[in-house]
Amino acid sequence: MHYYRYSNAEVSCWYKYLLFSYNIIFWLAGVAFLAAGLWAWSEKGVLSDLTKVTGLHGLDPVVLVLVVGIVMFTLGFAGCVGALRENICLLKFFCGTIVFIFLLELAVAVMAFLFQDWVRDRVKEFFENNIKSYRDDIDLQNIIDSLQRINHCCGAQGPEDWDFNIYFDCKSESKSREKCGVPFSCCIPDPAQKVVNTQCGYDIRKKSKSQWDDQIFVKGCIHALEAWLPRNIYIVAGVFIAISLLQIFGIFLARTLISDIEAVKASNAF
Repeated sequence: MHYYRYSNAEVSCWYKYLLFSYNIIFWLAGVAFLAAGLWAWSEKGVLSDLTKVTGLHGLDPVVLVLVVGIVMFTLGFAGCVGALRENICLLKFFCGTIVFIFLLELAVAVMAFLFQDWVRDRVKEFFENNIKSYRDDIDLQNIIDSLQRINHCCGAQGPEDWDFNIYFDCKSESKSREKCGVPFSCCIPDPAQKVVNTQCGYDIRKKSKSQWDDQIFVKGCIHALEAWLPRNIYIVAGVFIAISLLQIFGIFLARTLISDIEAVKASNAF
């Protein structure tokens, strides 16, 4: 069934160029993400040796940047060309992909709410795997340090989780100077110090746990994030609603333009 909004069917220039403008932003953002990701990989020498990606047991943040860039670039390209060329196939691809992403986000949110224990276990496992690779990738190291420093936490469940890393493991036979310590991002900052002491966590776990409170954060990052979420639930909900509205708006524009194009083709057939 075709829907006609005019007595003489025509493609609305308003919807056409609004959809083009909507997608050009996605396309340019995708280009920026791809450029940033490829530059980061070139700096780390990954482009000359792609096996470095598979050799990392934890998450390489650059991979996430590249995946987001590829998705945004592809959708932006399909939406821009589909709108300008009035190509129904590209528009349906754009619309269908946005619907899929929207439903996937909704499913993840519902799953996270209904299966909180399972999600907590997966997050713990994910964090521990990345602790193992802390010294293997500088980008991953910076993210973990930022997470611990901002949330005043250390490890997944606590400072003992740093035994998962060979350099910090108390039980290993490693001669690492960091053995039985924690990264500097676990240390309680001294307001009087203007220069970061990167050795502040050395040997801290050789001391009794009663002495840890004065020098390092003892709360695990999972507990810190669980405490952060209720305090910022309105911000999280606002971001989710804003993203959802943008996606619904894109779906509406694409479906309206597809309807116009089909109506014009149908009227020209008679």
